[in-house]
Amino acid sequence: MIVGESIMKNILILMLVVCISACTHPVSVGPNATNLTVGKVQGEIKEGMAASAVAVILGSPNIVTTDENRREVWIYDKVSSNQVNTTNSGFGTLIILGANTSQSESTTSQRTLTIIIKFDKDKKVRDFAYNYSQF
Repeated sequence: MIVGESIMKNILILMLVVCISACTHPVSVGPNATNLTVGKVQGEIKEGMAASAVAVILGSPNIVTTDENRREVWIYDKVSSNQVNTTNSGFGTLIILGANTSQSESTTSQRTLTIIIKFDKDKKVRDFAYNYSQF
């Protein structure tokens, strides 16, 4: 029985160590996931900027490809959805009789942001474009 208790203690200690290390090393979300906005592109991306500076500002692109002259093109594509559920209910009574009404409504909106950054042969921004839509 002592051996079984020792094994259980070791398992509990191991589980505690795993839980503590998981809590002390949070997963960070890169700039691509949270900070990709039209304002960031308009205000911070400039022609002649190095590709490394673009990566610091916008994070890693979703797609990297080349054009007909073998120059790099970076594409960022972000889609987000928002769903709002509302419920209205009412209740009324007349001495003995009662009435209960309930109404539920759901609204969904979606936003897309696509950014295309074209680089020259020296990996400097030569052109960029973006498209933002909300529906």
